[in-house]
Parts: sequence; structure tokens; C-alpha cells
Amino acid sequence: MTFNSKINILVIEDNFGICNMIARILTNSGYPANTAYDGASGIETYKKELPDLIILDINLPDISGIEILKQIKLMNKEIPIIIVSAQEDVKLAVDAIKFGAYDYIKKPFSNDDILLAVKRAIQENAMRQEIFVLKTQLKESMPLSEQMGYSEVIEKLNEQINCVAPTNFTVIIFGETGSGKELVSRCIHQRSARGSKPFVVVDCSSIPDTLVESELFGHEKGSFTGAHLKKIGRFEHASGGTIFLDEIGNLPWSTQSKLLRIVEEKRITPIGSNKEIEVDVRIVAAGNERLESLVEAGRFRMDLYQRLNEFFIEIPPLRQRKGDVEFLCNKFISLTNNELNKNIRAITKEALEILLSYDWPGNVRELKNVISRAVLLAEVFIEPKHLIIDKRYLGSITTVEVINNKPDFIHQQTGENAFSKDFAMNFDENQSLRNMVNKCIEDAEKKFITETLKKTRGNKRQAAKILNINYKTMYYKVKKYGICSRDYSL
Repeated sequence: MTFNSKINILVIEDNFGICNMIARILTNSGYPANTAYDGASGIETYKKELPDLIILDINLPDISGIEILKQIKLMNKEIPIIIVSAQEDVKLAVDAIKFGAYDYIKKPFSNDDILLAVKRAIQENAMRQEIFVLKTQLKESMPLSEQMGYSEVIEKLNEQINCVAPTNFTVIIFGETGSGKELVSRCIHQRSARGSKPFVVVDCSSIPDTLVESELFGHEKGSFTGAHLKKIGRFEHASGGTIFLDEIGNLPWSTQSKLLRIVEEKRITPIGSNKEIEVDVRIVAAGNERLESLVEAGRFRMDLYQRLNEFFIEIPPLRQRKGDVEFLCNKFISLTNNELNKNIRAITKEALEILLSYDWPGNVRELKNVISRAVLLAEVFIEPKHLIIDKRYLGSITTVEVINNKPDFIHQQTGENAFSKDFAMNFDENQSLRNMVNKCIEDAEKKFITETLKKTRGNKRQAAKILNINYKTMYYKVKKYGICSRDYSL
């Protein structure tokens, strides 16, 4: 059999006999294999050899297989990891898949079980990489107008990107939530000489203050309580490429001081280490608050702001470029049609007028969510009754028109006006208007979640993704409204 020197596999298994047996099976089938007999050496071997695939025992003497799975996925979320275990524990298998395992094989297993799982994992991973490369090439060649719209302000934004991208300038991007700051930063990276190197995204608002320096700069094993393994920081991961620091205004003051030194000297020092590491990283920083305002408020260092502000880009909110709304609607309809395997043809003139009168406080992200939900609910065309929007941000369209249209999707097959019916049921002259409106909203929310669960056959995780809420929120809502998702699983 031809020796496949391009695929390298790491086997982490504490049973010497089983570990060496798996390695022989792989080697005899053309896959070079390294072995490790405990979790710590498995992590170190991974860092040294950078294998293409891992076969991991769930029960190890020092570190649990699930913990190793999490650690490796943080370093490389794309690597396929096949879990093996002698336990008949369904929850364990579910947890492994949830944290990114490709497959779960129960001991005892045959040679064919291992080889078939390995072959499938390699083929699927190769396919994903090819798709990623094609998508990246497509985005690199795609004008910004085809991603954000054709308005004059987007054309000016595109000119700014083309101007700064070939340089090594640090860039500050200001824009409201959902306006496309990450998209613009990716365009800057892709159009630069660093385009083939890593693009690392850091959401500074989501990292606890106590962990932010470990995430950015890394740490040595044992440098603080809980540091069981050495960790490579985001700056080191981004070396040669670009690091995108989103919501940078949330960084603690002490971290800002260290960041200033890194910007100036291009060196990082991991926590617990005396050794400096050189990093060649371009920084693009962004936020939905102006950094100069944060400087005035004493929340951001003036010297760091001045060092970062070599080039400034402001992304206009969607309400200032209403000419892009129709284009974006058609784009999101097409994307959601593909995702849900539907064939919604277009948005009606009446529905488009509502969208054009809306102020879009959540910008493009909110528009995408509105259109995705409308595609889910519509049959042929998106009509006003399929639009779920906050009436407080409407312009010329009256509140009555939107309220009457908003919940009608619940009974679209029977032709009933859901809101009229539900309002009549909830009307109580002894209740305040606020309480009655809240009750109507809760009823509409319950029905909307129910309809989505019907579409997904009771799959709460898929329903949460469609509704753009996290799984915990979906779980809470289902429990709150007494919805039994199993009723829709058949």
C-alpha cells in the first residue's frame, strides 16, 4: 500500500498495548502515527508534531479526555479528533461531540472501525479546507459593494480599505453594533500582503478581566492557579498575520499598558515567563464607542489611542444608507433559502417599505435576522405579516399597521388574524396597557418558538440557531412556556 506521508496521526491512549496496536493498524495502512500514553505528553506531542488527526482515549490517568479535547480545539478548532472509550455512557459521547469530537468509537473495536473513521474524518476535513480556501478566494476577489451594498458611502469605505490595506498601519474602526466592523477588518487583512497568514479575532468584551492577559499573551504551566498546561496567546497565534481586537475599549487599564509596549516593540512576554517572544502582527482595533470619548472619560490610555490611530475608518450605520437595504434583503433571502432549502422568490413592495422606514438600531446584523425569520415563515413572498421588528424604531409606517401585520404568521395556513384573536383573548379592562401588550408579546413568542421547533422537528439547538438566540435562552424559553420539543420530533 502506498505510504501516505501527508497525513500524520497522534494516538493518545494510556493502555500501552492498545495504543501501540492502533499505531500499527494506522502505519500498516499508510498513515504515520505518533503515540502518547498520558494527557500531558499528548498535548506536548501535539504542539511539537502538529498532527492532522488525533485518536484520543476518554479516560486518562492525569487529564480527562474531554479536557484535552477542549485544549486542542482551542489551539486548532479544525483538527478531527476521534474519541475511543470502553464506557457505555451516552452523556459522555454527547459531551465529546458537543465539544468538537469528530466521532466516538466504543471499545472493543475492530481494525475496520478505526480505519473507516479515520478515512471519513480525513476526507471531510480535506473537503472543508477546500471549501474554506474557495470561499476565502471568492471574498478576496469580491468587491465590498457585493458584500455591503452599492451606496456612495460604501464606495468611499471601499476606497479607504484599498488605501490602507497594503500598508502595515494600525487601524481603528468605529461603528455601531452590527454594522460590519469584522467584515471590514477581514477585507483589510485579505487585501494586504498578510492575506495568506492568520487572521485572529479577539472579542475583548467577552473575556473576564482576570483571564484577558492569558488569552492575549499566553502563560506558562503553573504560572497561576488553574494553569495546568502551557497556553499560546492570541498574539503569538496571529504572528505573521493580523489580530482584530473587537471592543478594545473594554480592556483593563493594566492590559492597555502592556498592549502599548507590544505595539511599539513587537514583543510579548507570556505570564510566568522571563522570555520575550517576537511577534510580527498587524493590529486592527474596533469598538462601538469612540476611543477619544473613552480617553476623555479616563477609561482608555491616551498614549495607546495615539499609537493605534495611524488610520481611522468609520462605518456608517444602516439608517444612513437606506439605499443598501433592498440589496441586502435580496442577498439574505438567497443565503437563507440555501440554508433552509426554501425558495422564497422576493420581498413584496409593502414589506420593503416597512423595512425602509425602520431605523435599524442593530444595523445589518438585525436586518439579516429579520429576513432569516421572514424566510422561515413565508411560503412564496415575504409580506408585512412575516416581519418581526421593534415598532419603536419605525418611521412613517404607523404602529397599528405593524401590530396588525406582525403576528399573522402564526395562523397563515388557516387565514386567521392571530393578533386580533389573541388580543381579544387577552383583553382585560382591569389590566394596564403595558401588561396586555406584554401578554400578547409572550403569546406570539411562544407560538413563534413552537413553529420553529416544528420546522426543526423538535431540535432545540437548530431552532436556537435559526432564531439567533443561544441554546441556554432557548432552553429557558421552552421551559418557561411549557413547550415539549419531543412533540415535534416525529
